[in-house]
Amino acid sequence: MDFAFSEEQQLFGDALRKLFENEYSADRRRAIVDSEESYSGDVWGHFAEMGLFGLPFAEDVGGFGGNASDVLVVCLELGRSLSLEPFVASVVLGGGAVRLAGSPEQQQSLLAGVVSGERKLAAAFLEPHARYDLADVDTEASAQDGGHRLTGRKAVVLGGDCADTFIVSARASGSDGGLSLFAVDAAAPGVSVRGYKLVDGRGAAEVEFEDVELGPDALLGEAGSALPVIEQVADLGAAALCAEAIGAIEMINEMTLEYLKTRQQFGRPIGSFQVLQHRMVDLYLELEHAKSLVFVASAMADGDNADARAKAVSAAKNYIGDKGRDIAKDAVQMHGGMGVTREYALGDYVKRVLVADMLFGDADHHLERFGRISADPAAAGASVWA
Repeated sequence: MDFAFSEEQQLFGDALRKLFENEYSADRRRAIVDSEESYSGDVWGHFAEMGLFGLPFAEDVGGFGGNASDVLVVCLELGRSLSLEPFVASVVLGGGAVRLAGSPEQQQSLLAGVVSGERKLAAAFLEPHARYDLADVDTEASAQDGGHRLTGRKAVVLGGDCADTFIVSARASGSDGGLSLFAVDAAAPGVSVRGYKLVDGRGAAEVEFEDVELGPDALLGEAGSALPVIEQVADLGAAALCAEAIGAIEMINEMTLEYLKTRQQFGRPIGSFQVLQHRMVDLYLELEHAKSLVFVASAMADGDNADARAKAVSAAKNYIGDKGRDIAKDAVQMHGGMGVTREYALGDYVKRVLVADMLFGDADHHLERFGRISADPAAAGASVWA
């Protein structure tokens, strides 16, 4: 498999990196983290001007008809810059659910605003009691007057603090207990949003729906048949988060190598000590292995083969979770006291890697998932996220 980026992807990645170098200093990012805002509106506007939000969407809604590999290029740069903007939440997760489940009319209505940057989506799939089980849903949508009445709670909704529309999983009455997806206006009566920031500074929310009235056009796809779409969207999100983690790990390794070259001890750079040289080589080897797994996961995330897709994503998520922590720990140790100071960016990159591990299934969850599907491929036809 050829992991090289196309010329267009390389140019796009270079343009995005230049944008961050010019517009996203460490001080500016830290000021956002310390404020009540969870992202930069100016940077969000630049994303829209670059056409970033249209990458995975069809041309008839204003997109470019790209795929998860194109999104990977963006997410690598988001990780390298520690971007706080809810690109993954709105485009990959919320937008992915609409793209896969929505009718042409719903896609036009919802995704055109996403592509322009005027509408932000968030996928509200997980519930407080369910941990990583996407099928464990108590939120209910009871039928009424051709529409539905929605009641329930969702937890750790990435980007939910600033979302205009939630894509919500619920059990619709009359659908034999299966899961359905609904587009819910964040400003609708009965919707309560408690926003907060994750450890790495990005916004998330706990969302409660209390007798929220939904019209017939709120249902995405066929009632009771949304679980395969939900699981594919989760895989797309997990692959994107892995790509962000790769970008962050690249920066961790670059910062560590530069520190070893400049930090003096006993009259010479500490990078001249053989034990540190060997460990630095190990870090780069682990990064290259992780890259290959993430590239495969991104290539498979758009596929219809749920078995192969789930195994590829879980392999990447497990490896990033385990080795990402090891790389972060060793980098901090090689930096010494400098590695744990708030003013030094290394700690921010470590937090991004740790959060990427926890969202949409940690390393242990994905190891178990990979083993279960490998032992029983038919399990992919049920809930592979249970």
